Amino acid sequence: MPAPAAHPAAGPLRLVEREPRVPADRLVAELVPPPHFDAVRFETYQPDPAQPSQAAAVAELRSFAAALASGPVKRGLFRRAAAPQGRPGIYLDGGFGVGKTHLLASLWHVVPGPKAFGTFVEVTNLVGALGFNATVDALSGHKLLCIDEFELDDPGDTVLVSTLLGRLADAGVRLAATSNTLPDALGEGRFAAQDFLREIQGLSSRFEVVRVDGEDYRHRGLPAAPEPASDEEVERRAAAAPGASLDRFDDLLAHLAKVHPSRYGALLDGVRSVHLLGVVPVPDQSAALRLVALADRMYDRDVPVVTSGAPLDRLFPDELLRGGYRKKYLRAVSRLVALSRMAG
Repeated sequence: MPAPAAHPAAGPLRLVEREPRVPADRLVAELVPPPHFDAVRFETYQPDPAQPSQAAAVAELRSFAAALASGPVKRGLFRRAAAPQGRPGIYLDGGFGVGKTHLLASLWHVVPGPKAFGTFVEVTNLVGALGFNATVDALSGHKLLCIDEFELDDPGDTVLVSTLLGRLADAGVRLAATSNTLPDALGEGRFAAQDFLREIQGLSSRFEVVRVDGEDYRHRGLPAAPEPASDEEVERRAAAAPGASLDRFDDLLAHLAKVHPSRYGALLDGVRSVHLLGVVPVPDQSAALRLVALADRMYDRDVPVVTSGAPLDRLFPDELLRGGYRKKYLRAVSRLVALSRMAG
């Protein structure tokens, strides 16, 4: 009797074969800092002595947290908290890689709940999944809402977020946000911001701006992007690594167009490293922005990346870097280079 045929090895995962579906209750439950920031605290932030604004930002956030922790407990829309002193929100403005998300997550960790933490995309998608009124109801009993990577990429988001934050602030929810753009400059270079000036100014009036200056800590004293591997080396490493994914770069870009960015985190469920073949500069802005969103979710989860083709610091051509999303692209390059160093 012949021996049974051996089952072939499963091989690397393929992101392009995944079509995640994320239920609304998971969207709410996952409004917490990502795994990369589980252990961060104010004490673990290391201000650059050459940048006094960094230590000042820590002091401002500690004061904000202390005032919030000692304030009255809210009971949602129908019982307002006492009006907070000053503006109801704090807004960390600075370049990429200066530790703004570290500080925002530290604030979230020290403030007692109920509280929520999400990226701008996650918060807007929550409204899409639950509906506006249900989102207000779900968040209005919170003490604190933290929004990371605050961006206004289109007029619809401007009106939506302005109205949402206004309703939450009126209910007594304190707000904290990070961005690379000052509140009254949100939307510049992306749409006709002057047509939505009232909404943008309304957002700006709700935040006390705290500047965080400095250089990208991920690149301090470190070399440029590692040299890409060969296709053969990428395939070999993917085959040898448990939980690795392996995809051609152009196939992944095409697949990302079919998956809503709010599901990119779920796309990475169980993935311990990402391997990409044939990386090329991204010529299309829509594809580039989707890649930025995926890079953010990979960075949140500390997922190393191994690539062949073009170096990661050449992902976005000059014509894109000259546009209104320059800071987003530079942040994505910074994070992907850091993840490529993790891969060794």
